Amino acid sequence: MMTRNIELTREAKAWLKRKNGPDEIVRVVPDMENNNVMSYNLYTAFDEKPDYLGRILFDAQGYWIYDGETLTIAEQEQVAKFIINYVETI
Repeated sequence: MMTRNIELTREAKAWLKRKNGPDEIVRVVPDMENNNVMSYNLYTAFDEKPDYLGRILFDAQGYWIYDGETLTIAEQEQVAKFIINYVETI
């Protein structure tokens, strides 16, 4: 999926609508690896010891890939769209 510039540079929380199971809020934590790849680690949002849900990586062209085993394809797409469409509020 081709995207515009990604603006998410600080930790944020995304609503994850699940088909099979309760909906959940996911903590999205930026982890800038280098100039060509943007990476976002995903965790459960409100647990004292949060579960790691994997990560989403974006290349310089805006294509993304999920690195993990927890999220379904539909859930991966929801998180990727959240990151792509994120606009910082003032």
